[in-house]
Amino acid sequence: MSTAMNFGSKSFQPRPPDKGSFPLDHFGECKGFKERFLKCLRDNHFENASCRNESKEYLECRMERQLMAPEPLEKLGFGDLIDGKSETKSEP
Repeated sequence: MSTAMNFGSKSFQPRPPDKGSFPLDHFGECKGFKERFLKCLRDNHFENASCRNESKEYLECRMERQLMAPEPLEKLGFGDLIDGKSETKSEP
């Protein structure tokens, strides 16, 4: 019977969320970015390729406010949108 109600022996060890999951934005810090992204999706018949800039801005907001783990934008698929680069290559 010594094992029952033994709360002091084990302590909870928090761990970071699995990749792809992140805390909810309880305070609405990135709500404006999210709304612009969702509006873009609705306006473009949910073609996410048309809303890549809005998606990038939303993820940047989440990373800046520690609502998700910081990741290089190249790793998230936005390498072509960094520093004014466009999806089409300009000719020399």
